[in-house]
Amino acid sequence: MSQSVPPPPQSGNPFAGGPGADPAAQQQPYGQQQPFAAYPAQPAAPARNNLALGLLAAFVAALVAAGAYGGIAGAIDREVGYAAVGVGLLVGFLAGKVGGRSPVLPVVSAVIAAGAVYLGQLVTIAVLLDKLGEGSFAEIFFQNLGGVMELWKLAADGMTYVFIAIGAVAAFAGAKKGAA
Repeated sequence: MSQSVPPPPQSGNPFAGGPGADPAAQQQPYGQQQPFAAYPAQPAAPARNNLALGLLAAFVAALVAAGAYGGIAGAIDREVGYAAVGVGLLVGFLAGKVGGRSPVLPVVSAVIAAGAVYLGQLVTIAVLLDKLGEGSFAEIFFQNLGGVMELWKLAADGMTYVFIAIGAVAAFAGAKKGAA
């Protein structure tokens, strides 16, 4: 007489082993299934520690933040220190988040943020001249940038440089925090 092989234990699920069952589990004999075969693969980790990508993110954030800084300051006819902090934090945090823990990023993002605050101050002057009727913003800023820079030199005082320094310090701290 021949002996029959006992069936595998039932899981209590009436649909187990049916048409939608795991094909990897059906191909292996009972008791010899591959461990973790039914689990999907992990998604790839986000790109981190990429210095070039971090610098690109800082540069793009600086352009956007400089435009916003200049637009806000021109609209209210004054500079606000919190806006310089915002520019620095945005630039630094994005650089650190995208670029990772590179020791170069905090320093470079501080320099980029200082340039962004300066560019925002130039945008402020162009917005104010536009409000005075000296021409359109685009004409003033893009065609007469040298004149806008000369006006900045004439109008620059101690607080102008303090705002630039505030933006740089905030970017340095933001890059450290973003990389953490």
